[in-house]
Order: sequence, then structure tokens, then C-alpha cells
Amino acid sequence: MTLDRTPEALPPAENRIVGHVVLEGRFVRLDPLSMDHVAAVAAAASGPRETYGWTWVPDGPAETEAYLRTILAEQAAGRGLPFATVSRESGKIVGVTRFFNIEYWAWPEGNANQRGANLPDAVEIGGTWLSAAAQRTPINTEAKLLMLRHAFETWHVHRVRLMTDIRNARSRAAIERIGGKLDGILRAHTPGSDGALRDSAVYSLIEAEWPAVRAKLEARLA
Repeated sequence: MTLDRTPEALPPAENRIVGHVVLEGRFVRLDPLSMDHVAAVAAAASGPRETYGWTWVPDGPAETEAYLRTILAEQAAGRGLPFATVSRESGKIVGVTRFFNIEYWAWPEGNANQRGANLPDAVEIGGTWLSAAAQRTPINTEAKLLMLRHAFETWHVHRVRLMTDIRNARSRAAIERIGGKLDGILRAHTPGSDGALRDSAVYSLIEAEWPAVRAKLEARLA
């Protein structure tokens, strides 16, 4: 049996490969998120609220500042890696996305599945939202391609998890289009963006599926 390492058992921060990185494509650049981005993130989130569907998005500068402090604290603890989503066309921040629930597993010594003590074994991609103007553009597709490529080809993870509100039909369809497999439903999992008790649809992509998923995403962007 393998066990997730506790935070105390994580590799020292200076030895972990999960750190600041810029991921750049034709349509989008993912920059390391910082408190310097409060005003730009608040501006990106200031559009019509109905465009966010079942996704929680900060509203106003004060809420945005608290939101950034929370997810940056997760990064400092080694549990997350957030990005400001930047449109290559406008040069402006149009949303936020992140890696989180970063898992390091305890492998028996010499096990071939241990790619390196400083490498995560599994991650989740989520906390993603885009301004109204950036929705239904290549930005989200390319951002997912960049993040999945980094997870599977730089970190060599075994699994990437994606999770969404069971009521979010658009998000579920988008995950399924890129090849995400439904693992199951977590009932009464967490508060929803509307304050209701949310059931979560849990999807995953595994390493063996990545080449086909990568080809599909690259074809869509071409």
C-alpha cells in the first residue's frame, strides 16, 4: 500500500521541482500568480456574474485580495501552484487557474514508479475561471494543454484529476471532450458557488492516456 506523504514529509522546498514557472503558448501565457496581480485579477472578474455559472469568482478588490492570499498560502505550503491567465492578444490577465492537491506518494525503495523524490505523483487542475470576453476562445483549451503537458512531461505524474460541480454541464462536457474519464460522484462534497451543498463530478486523466489527449488538444488548436 502507498500512502500520501504528510506535509512534514514532503521534500524540502528547495529540492522540490514544483516551483514558479511560466507556461506559454500561441494564445495564452500562464504567469506565476502574486499579490501584485490583485487589481488586474479584480478587473478580469468584474464582468457579468452570470458568465461564471457554477464557478466561484471573487467580486471586487477586497474579495480578490483575500482570494489571492488564500491560494498563495497553499502554494507556500507546497499544496498548490496558481497562475494568472494572460491573453497573448491583449496582454491582459483574463482569469486564474492552478495546480493544487499536489500529492507525493511513499514508494518502496527502488520502485520503478518513483520518478524522483522531488517529483509529485498526482495533481489536480482546477480553480479555473475566465472573464466573459475570454470564454469560448482558444485560451482555455491551450491553457489545459500547457498544464497537462507540464504535469505529464515535466513532473511525470501518474494522474491528473479534474473536478467540477455536478450541475456544471458545460464544464463536464469540456472535460469529457479532452478525454477525462469519470471516476465517480462525491456526494455532499463541498459548498457550491451558490451556497448550496455541492455534489462533485470527479474526472481523471492518467499517464497512458496522455499521448492521445495531447494529440486531440493540439488538433483542436491547429
